[in-house]
Amino acid sequence: MKRSMKIQDYMQKNFLTLEGEMDVLRATQLLIKSDISGAPVLDKHGRLIGMLTERDCMQVALQGFYHGEPGGLVKKHMSPDPEYVSPDQSILTVAEMFIKGRFQRYPVVDNGRLVGVIARWDVMRALSGFYPA
Repeated sequence: MKRSMKIQDYMQKNFLTLEGEMDVLRATQLLIKSDISGAPVLDKHGRLIGMLTERDCMQVALQGFYHGEPGGLVKKHMSPDPEYVSPDQSILTVAEMFIKGRFQRYPVVDNGRLVGVIARWDVMRALSGFYPA
């Protein structure tokens, strides 16, 4: 039986999203509570506008510590215009993106709509299915 090589078969379909107008400290708490390193950021129309990562949140915390300016809106601190993948792309393509890039997760977009998230862990799980135990 041939195993699937498509992102859609390994992506997370239930995932946390954040809003650009949300307070970044609240968003940071949601990431911590959800035990994830980042989440897609949507505008008020549900369009993907960025990713908020643990790196972004650490920067906010350091700014607050050093300059007494904690907080602000997610859209001010997120990584804008995120790279994304499509659900029908190969799991090998996103594996190469993870190896070459600095991100731990990518949004999965189909026809302009956010449909999932794929993380390094998901790719490891997918690739492990191709090796004998």
